[in-house]
Amino acid sequence: MNKRSFFPNLRASALAGVAVAGLLTGSIAAMAQVTGSSQTTTDANGQQHESATISATPPDKKDKVVQSKDTKKELRKEKSMKPADVPDQKLPDKVLYDKAIDATKRGHFDVARLDLQTLLNTYPDSQYQMKAKLAIGDSWYREGGTAALTQAEQEYKDFITFFPNAPEAAEAQMRVGDIYFRQMDKPDRDYAKAVHAEEEYRLMLQQFPESTLVPQAKQRLREVQEVMATREANIAAFYATHNNYPATIARYQTVVDTYPQYSHMDDVLVGLGDAYEAEARYVRALKLPEAGKARLEKIYDDQAIAAYSKVVLEHSASPHVEDARDRLDAMNVKIPQPTPEQIAASVALENSRRQYRLQDRARLLVLHQPDVVMAARDGEPTLADPTPTIAPHVVNKIKSDFTDAMNPNAPAAGAPLAANPATTPTDTSAAATENAAPAAPAAPAAPLALTDVPAAADGAASGASATTSISGAAPTPPATSGSHIGGVEILNSGSNGTTVPADGGLKAVGPTNSTPLPEVEKAGAAPDAINDIKPGTQPAAQTGNANGKNKKPEFDKSDESDSKHKKKKGLSKLNPF
Repeated sequence: MNKRSFFPNLRASALAGVAVAGLLTGSIAAMAQVTGSSQTTTDANGQQHESATISATPPDKKDKVVQSKDTKKELRKEKSMKPADVPDQKLPDKVLYDKAIDATKRGHFDVARLDLQTLLNTYPDSQYQMKAKLAIGDSWYREGGTAALTQAEQEYKDFITFFPNAPEAAEAQMRVGDIYFRQMDKPDRDYAKAVHAEEEYRLMLQQFPESTLVPQAKQRLREVQEVMATREANIAAFYATHNNYPATIARYQTVVDTYPQYSHMDDVLVGLGDAYEAEARYVRALKLPEAGKARLEKIYDDQAIAAYSKVVLEHSASPHVEDARDRLDAMNVKIPQPTPEQIAASVALENSRRQYRLQDRARLLVLHQPDVVMAARDGEPTLADPTPTIAPHVVNKIKSDFTDAMNPNAPAAGAPLAANPATTPTDTSAAATENAAPAAPAAPAAPLALTDVPAAADGAASGASATTSISGAAPTPPATSGSHIGGVEILNSGSNGTTVPADGGLKAVGPTNSTPLPEVEKAGAAPDAINDIKPGTQPAAQTGNANGKNKKPEFDKSDESDSKHKKKKGLSKLNPF
């Protein structure tokens, strides 16, 4: 009788055995490196048996620190020394400092800060004052949390204030930037922490250019600027989907000017060129004069060509350089060729970027952190932001381009107009005066002052006048009949000898009938009040009955109605008349 097997056939059992063997081999290789030897022996019955000896060695740790020869020598020297021979080992400030550092390593941050504060207050002249002050900030930094990091920032700032020339001041400033770097969010979230981190890293590079932490600070600054550039590019792409091209141009141009090492700069430049091309298409759809439309289209086409050409020349090793070439070819423009120096610079920039690994993708999937994997590892980050391009500036530029294209011969706004040449008479002879055409009176060079009054000339008509300035010495009044008041000549007669009225011929203001109104009559006295009721008498309605009881007045139902005294209409309410 054959025993039934778990597997349906021999092939399935063989495949299952191979799979189990592969799993066991992979797990054993992951845990240890197996080495061994085999030996074949023969028993008394003549059968051979094979015995194997297996030995496992643990794998090398990736995080193992490789120490130099000098470090190993110093460690052996410290181990060989007795505790009593260590310098300053028994000093109380040294004991407090070592105790605090040990508590910080074990996570007892409150105990560590208490010991360090005791050291600062008790031993003001200790050589561990500076180290203790820095260690307090480190304890807050290692504790983490929003409140602890805020306190750590304040401690580091105080340390830089008290010890600005110490080598540890650069480390303190670097930690301040790291505080904001740890709190940075993704590009589509609040970017306040990224702005502060950028400011602190720039401050560290400017204040401590000789520090050994400068390369690390530059790399952190590149990563922060990668996040900032990603935010601006995403906003520009959003505006592009909503056909808001001035805002799109403003955001893309800001990325180009401020973050030249952005990992997707080729996409930014292509998007910038597409925005200008969209403006050109919009101009083609307008009903404008052909000459002005052609000039306006050329402005936007040239800007789009400049953006596409920058991708081809300065980012020749980028992934989307072919898209820029295709757009230039579609516009019937000659594709520029980059120089060997430009090609080498682009290749070096792209090779400095780190590619995505499995642990990077898992970290970005689980943790809420910004993506800085593709940030450049080479080049100098920008230490000062240029003037940002904003949408109102782009709109004003579009309006200016439209005006210039439609009116090419119009003077520029704000250009000074040509001044009219001053006319100065050069010939004062009588013949020139007679032959010359009558000219309009010249306008005064300056506004008339209160002292410039018209004066009548001798023999002039009644309507003619001349301007006479009386500034300085008072002029001599002309020998004509009249009076002078304040330099103004008052004429007593006209040209025909008639007398000028006293009011100067002006019409009086007011009604023609100036007869005064009669006086208001005084109101008469009110008549005396007369009482018809004689004293000692009483009205009939108030007279009481003989039996001493007052009769209640009857209620008039026709005047007033209520629930008790309602007039009953009966059938009369049905009478239409």
